[in-house]
Amino acid sequence: MAKFVAFFSTICLIGLLLAIFIPQGHLRTFDSQAIVKEVRPLNELATVKYGIEKVIGMKEEKSPVGEESILLLVRGTVVAGINLASLSSNDVSISSDGVAKIHLMKPEIQAAYIDEKYTKVWDRGITWWTPWVSPDLDLEHKARMQAIDDIKLEALQMGILAEAQRSVEVDLRSILQAFGIQKTLFVFGT
Repeated sequence: MAKFVAFFSTICLIGLLLAIFIPQGHLRTFDSQAIVKEVRPLNELATVKYGIEKVIGMKEEKSPVGEESILLLVRGTVVAGINLASLSSNDVSISSDGVAKIHLMKPEIQAAYIDEKYTKVWDRGITWWTPWVSPDLDLEHKARMQAIDDIKLEALQMGILAEAQRSVEVDLRSILQAFGIQKTLFVFGT
């Protein structure tokens, strides 16, 4: 999934750079609608990908007594970026001195998933003195769902959204410089 997102983003970026040149080799003149037309097709621009490894432990109390536990070793991936699909010409303004001001949504986590190839159950047990207690078939699934939540939280604590914002600014600024717009101001949170 992440490879597809990276591939798609790269293809869109190359397409945009090729699209800015007309056949005579002159640069086009761009206004806010033209910028939106060129940038919006990027849709969800994924700019940062974190790989995170965690150990997830869960215990479940059994009735009337006893417990079941699982220990899961997880390798997961969290992808963050920005949604450009809702960008409109009202979000882009170009001043008389050529500075483009663009209002963008805040970066967000776009995907979080577990790499099953590197994820394994390290330990699973049920209290030995309660053999009549049946194991919970969904405990491993619950641990995997908890792992996804935990890797998202870990990525947030590591600063994935701030890094995604910086990366979005660099990527979009380079696209706009190819359009001939040398100065760009980004406003996030609209």
